[in-house]
Amino acid sequence: MHLRSDNFANGQPIPAEFAFGKRGDPVALSDNRSPQLASKGAPAATRSFVLTCIDPDVPSRGDDVNQPGRSVPADLPRVEFVHWLMANIPAECGELAAGSCSDGVTAHGKRAPFGPSGSVQGINDYTGWFAGDADMGGDYLGYDGPCPPWNDALLHHYHFKLHALDVAALPLRNGFTLAELRAAMAGHVLAEAELVGTYSLNPALTG
Repeated sequence: MHLRSDNFANGQPIPAEFAFGKRGDPVALSDNRSPQLASKGAPAATRSFVLTCIDPDVPSRGDDVNQPGRSVPADLPRVEFVHWLMANIPAECGELAAGSCSDGVTAHGKRAPFGPSGSVQGINDYTGWFAGDADMGGDYLGYDGPCPPWNDALLHHYHFKLHALDVAALPLRNGFTLAELRAAMAGHVLAEAELVGTYSLNPALTG
C-alpha cells in the first residue's frame, strides 16, 4: 500500500499553506489547509481506512518553548503531538482533495470537521495546547497543521499514516482520543502506508 501527496514529497518540507502557523513576528496564523492525499494498493479485504497525522518531535518540557533569547535544545526528549485522527473512511475513498477537511484556522476548534461520508474525527492536541486561552481555547477536532516552536533547534517530522482495516466501522464517535483509536484498531489492521513531511519555524533551520 502506498500513500502520496501532490503537495509535498516524502521526507520533504510541508508548504506553509498546510500549516497552522507560519513565519511572522515571530509567528502568524497560516492557511491551515489539509493536504491532498491519495492512496493505492490497499488489500482486497480492506473495508475501511484510518488516517492519522502525528508529530513525534514535540518538546517534552515547555520551559524554553517560544521564549525570546532562548532555544529548545535538539537533544531534549520528545513526545507525540496529534494533528489529525480520522476513522471509518470508506474503503472506496482513495483520495482527499487539498483543503477538503480543513481550510483555515478555527478559533476554539472545529466541532464538526469536514470528511468523507460516514467518517468520524478525533480530538487533536491543540485542545491541550490552548487550554485556558480565552481567545483560542476549546475542543479541536479534525486536522490542524504544523506550528512547532519557533525557537526549536530540531526539525519536526509529521507522519501521515493510512491504516487499512478489516472492519467497515470502528465503535468511535467524534472527539475520540489517540488511545481510544489505537485500542479500537488493535487486531484489525491489514496494511499501513506512511508519508512524512517536515516543518520548522526556526530561521536557523529554514533560512
